Amino acid sequence: MNNMLEIFGKFHFSELELKSRVPNSIFKEFKAVQRGEKELSISVAEVIANAAKNWATENGATHFTHWFQPLTDLTAEKHESFISISSDGNILSQFSGKELIKGESDTSSFPNGGLRSTFEARGYTAWDLSSPMFLRGPEKAKSLYIPTAFIGYNGEALDKKVPLLRSINAVTEQALRVKKALGDTQTSKIEVTLGVEQEYFLIEKEFWEKRQDLMLCGRTLFGSLPPKGQEMNDHYYGTLKEKVERFMAELDSELWQLGVMAKTKHNEVAPNQFELAIMFATANVAVDQNQLSMDVIKKVADRHGLAALLHEKPFSKVNGSGKHCNWSLATNLGENLFDPGDMSKDNLQFLVFLTAVIEAVDKYSHVLRVSTATPGNDHRLGGHEAPPAIISIFLGEQLQDILENIGKINTATHEQTMIELGAYNFPKIPKDVSDRNRTSPFAFTGNKFEYRMPGSSASPSTPTFIINTIVADVLRDYADVLEAVEDKSKVKQEIIKLVKERYNKHKKIIFNGNGYDGAWVEAAKERGLKNLRNTVEALPTYIEEETINLFERNKVLSRAELNSIFVVYTERYNKQLNIETSTAIRMARNEIYPAIMRYMNNIATSINSIREAIGVENEEMIEGDKKHLNKVLNAKIHLRTSLAELENDYAKAVSISDEYERAKFYHFNVVPRLAHLKEWADVLELLCEKTIWPFPVYEDLLFKL
Repeated sequence: MNNMLEIFGKFHFSELELKSRVPNSIFKEFKAVQRGEKELSISVAEVIANAAKNWATENGATHFTHWFQPLTDLTAEKHESFISISSDGNILSQFSGKELIKGESDTSSFPNGGLRSTFEARGYTAWDLSSPMFLRGPEKAKSLYIPTAFIGYNGEALDKKVPLLRSINAVTEQALRVKKALGDTQTSKIEVTLGVEQEYFLIEKEFWEKRQDLMLCGRTLFGSLPPKGQEMNDHYYGTLKEKVERFMAELDSELWQLGVMAKTKHNEVAPNQFELAIMFATANVAVDQNQLSMDVIKKVADRHGLAALLHEKPFSKVNGSGKHCNWSLATNLGENLFDPGDMSKDNLQFLVFLTAVIEAVDKYSHVLRVSTATPGNDHRLGGHEAPPAIISIFLGEQLQDILENIGKINTATHEQTMIELGAYNFPKIPKDVSDRNRTSPFAFTGNKFEYRMPGSSASPSTPTFIINTIVADVLRDYADVLEAVEDKSKVKQEIIKLVKERYNKHKKIIFNGNGYDGAWVEAAKERGLKNLRNTVEALPTYIEEETINLFERNKVLSRAELNSIFVVYTERYNKQLNIETSTAIRMARNEIYPAIMRYMNNIATSINSIREAIGVENEEMIEGDKKHLNKVLNAKIHLRTSLAELENDYAKAVSISDEYERAKFYHFNVVPRLAHLKEWADVLELLCEKTIWPFPVYEDLLFKL
């Protein structure tokens, strides 16, 4: 591999690159547009487009594409060549400002939840100036990728980027109001920062191709746990295998060339499970880079004869994969609003923003929960590998003790400090004010919050725009309170009063214990915390009046857009369960059942041959063989019965016209049938001769790499 410092950003159109290629006046106007101070003029767009085209073609590009993120949790792209023709018939390379700013796509071909009809297909992709362009593709046929938002003809959000950008505006506006109310006259901008940790599995591509369930569903519908799994703890942080090292080296190289700061790589807990972590960036860029990274992981894996699995639970009874979103707020002056610093020095700002997050998560825990509600994540949440479906916050004992004692003043021993801060026995807090709690869904980890519930295949945009929105909503309330204080000398007292009041009201959301412990479910219920156990229970949250008011109040999503999301995600649930059910039926009927029949015939033929050879008088010598055959026969009968029941319920499911009613039927009827069919298929796998089993088993998938 080339020197990483030399290759970093090679295919990344940075602001430095742009600045070197356009007049200073153009670059200044570009930055003003970025800050929201001006509208982008077509004349400026023309100059930037020409500079981007020249840079791209110098690096082997022949096409450009508007790269966007529809409601599929994937990305989309349509490639257009730079080739144009002049009025005199000459061929030339051309890319206009209009082509940079706006593209067009067929909205009816992407999930839109009824916002657009088939005959109302026009939609637009709009250039996102806050996320850099980049190049991808083979050496002599690269394309210039332009990050864009995807909207309908009437401006409706049809993607993951639009609500994210709107939510960033909302939380930054309210955070600035709070900062000013606290006396900060220097900060002019707030950035939402995000660091994403991406987990994934690798398996040999030849095994992936032999399993319909992996190819079509992304997870194994059948499979018995091998004698050894992850219980020896020998894979986590273990030595990387050479084949994996080569894959990871190429992955790093490709990401670095694209300007993606791939920082950490290691073995995860489950066999053949790995993690990639990318350095913090602004939330919008971080989301784009994670989406890009998922695609690069898959493509690089394919070059190495591997298949990358991004599903939340590819294998039963071993750890699934998550996507940890590390969220924080920072100022244009480099200040992290969630850095406690030296708490003895009157860090009221930290307490205000910390309390705002506590209140936001408590008030809108159900809205935060629905951001992770997917059919894949249903298999992962609540196991001893991922947080439960109950939202709680981990703060750690030191921070919780501080908040518990706000307003208690001990003038005898801490007069100066306590008068300033109004807290009892205030310790000098080190930077890491808490241990880490990997069982918590929403944990404070020193200077940020780590949201551990999102699934590995999902876009980080959804949880991020929801966190932004709920925090913005609470910060607006705090700003109203603080701005109403006429006597500015009393602001500190008002802050202490506000923090104390809101913390005591919402502290039930704080839990520092073991989230994996089953007793927590009952304890959370006693606290009044919501437990939306699965996707079907969670999805209606999107269309509850409280949710609609929340998002409309903060100008992030409209009623129609939220209803669209509900419809799209409900349809996604049904489509995924439809694929899984029909795939399971085909595999059981066309692969497993015939293999078992052949196996039983082989055993029966062998028994008869042995009986003929040893004589009927020695029948007891083959009793064990007959008992084994009976076990197989009994399991086969159960398999056939389970298959018939699944086929019957599947037919009922597809006949239900209402999407949400169908989703409920899938969850309560079909999913248990799938589990029952798997149970008997896995019994047969253990009873059957391995060479006759129709597809690779877990030993192949998890231990041959």
